[in-house]
Amino acid sequence: MVFIKLFILLLIFLVCLYSGKIIAKKYSERVDELKDMKNGLNMFLTKIRFTYESVPESFNEIGNNINGNMGRIFIKAAEDMKERSAGEAWDLALDEQYNNLTREDIDILKKLGRMLGKTDVEGQISEIKLVQNFLDTQIEQAEVERQKNEKLYKTLGGVLGLAIAIILV
Repeated sequence: MVFIKLFILLLIFLVCLYSGKIIAKKYSERVDELKDMKNGLNMFLTKIRFTYESVPESFNEIGNNINGNMGRIFIKAAEDMKERSAGEAWDLALDEQYNNLTREDIDILKKLGRMLGKTDVEGQISEIKLVQNFLDTQIEQAEVERQKNEKLYKTLGGVLGLAIAIILV
């Protein structure tokens, strides 16, 4: 009976510790996703400037070159552009695809969708650069949040698990 109780207490501690790590991981994943999005927009900028590919073709290729959630956003937007305008498809992909971005991050990225495919090459290039500048700010803020909260949630998960285990003993 004592072994079962110790096993349950250990299990509670490990679940709390793991939960803290999962919450902490979201902060580092947000930083990575913002960097991936900036990289994807940089690829898009290059494609607009030099290859003159269509937006769906560019997005498909970018989506295949970027791993994870951000790549899926580009691919989903490219697929939706068959039935919708580029801006609508971009907004829909940002809303529907799972990611760790905040509402503010998504709102910044949606600003790109308003001009996507509607202006000349120079207009789109300036819009992409503007969004990239906003992303730089978001990356800096996400780094600060990650440094502050990542260790906090890892520690909090362990402390909470330990506290619950002690209370139940």
